[in-house]
Amino acid sequence: MTAESPVRGRAGAHRHSISHRWLVPFFAAVLTLVGGGVAVFEARIVGDLIERPGLEEFYLDPVPEGSGEPGEIVRQEELVGLPFDTRAWRILYRSTDLNGEPLIVSGIVVAPLGPAPAGGRTVLSWGHPTTGSARDCAPSLAADPFLDIEGLRLMLDRGYVVVATDYAGMGYPGPDSYLVGETEGNNVLDAVRAARSIPSAGAGDSVILWGHSQGGQAVLFAAERAAEYAPELDVRAVAVAAPAADLTALLDADIDDISGVTIGSYAFTAYAGVYGDSVPGAKLENILTSAAVEAAPAMNELCLLTHTRELHAIGQPLVGDFVLSDPTTTPPWDDLLVQNSAGSTVFDAPLYIAQGLEDTLIHPEDTREFAKHEASLGIDVTLAEVPNATHATIAYFTLPGLMAWLDGHVGL
Repeated sequence: MTAESPVRGRAGAHRHSISHRWLVPFFAAVLTLVGGGVAVFEARIVGDLIERPGLEEFYLDPVPEGSGEPGEIVRQEELVGLPFDTRAWRILYRSTDLNGEPLIVSGIVVAPLGPAPAGGRTVLSWGHPTTGSARDCAPSLAADPFLDIEGLRLMLDRGYVVVATDYAGMGYPGPDSYLVGETEGNNVLDAVRAARSIPSAGAGDSVILWGHSQGGQAVLFAAERAAEYAPELDVRAVAVAAPAADLTALLDADIDDISGVTIGSYAFTAYAGVYGDSVPGAKLENILTSAAVEAAPAMNELCLLTHTRELHAIGQPLVGDFVLSDPTTTPPWDDLLVQNSAGSTVFDAPLYIAQGLEDTLIHPEDTREFAKHEASLGIDVTLAEVPNATHATIAYFTLPGLMAWLDGHVGL
């Protein structure tokens, strides 16, 4: 393990795609009429607003489920509110859950303009941090679906195609996947397959996985599963910022504060839904107090950040009265936390781990232990500990170091 200086598809015939055809020349005209960076940003906002009508129908109109290969796009529409010098698409694509059952998942793909190199562009699959667990919390549903892809501009400038999954159950209706590692990992890999099926994106088979917090867990599971689940993909590098890698350590540290109540409300609800019918004892009433069980549905309807005040109003009274017993030592929850923690399988790609030293959610000592564990498996690990970085800022603070590391391991 090395330490780094902390300073250093197919589209079906769909009316939403058709309805936007006239917008492309209109949007080009807007860009022609205005000049400079501010004007381009304003035009992007105009494009984002243009896309809002009919957005819900894109996600909610019925699509054929239960057939087709993972990664197949079942619906797509080209976006007009774009980062500069790119093309982008909103997509619904096929994936599978931890049991191999078919899912429809939503996300976005963004690619640089211009011809792709021979062999295609490297694809970077982004795993987003927790935004919530409800359908409406999907990043692709946001007014600006590109805003929170950390490092997006730098990745595009390196010629990468960037694909960002929402995870199952967000955006397109489906079963909850919050902190369900295998499902999230499949979603991350199938997003790459979906991006490769868009000819104009020019995506090749070289892949980078990059995720933050919950997204760190998702891309670690993707890395562990790639050789078996998606052997046609060449995973060249894996990078995570403050990953939710060890769920036992995470809940042990945070269960008695508002962060633990929020994460626990999302996670225990998801686990009860995913495992409740097959794992004895995996019911909410077996781990949460009656007050927490009563509050969980309301908390699960709220998105992190956009509804922080409401989440805290519901969750704060539960601090100290949230769980009936310690989930890290109580069956079956202790085993479910282990099953959904990364680190059980070695993968053949270098791993970059960034950790903020002011992070009070994912504790630096827990990330150090995870980095040591991964190195003990034979993985080439670089741990970048960043002073003054918090859980919220670590992915941005580590970008200079991450870019240098990627340039060294993947190239431009």
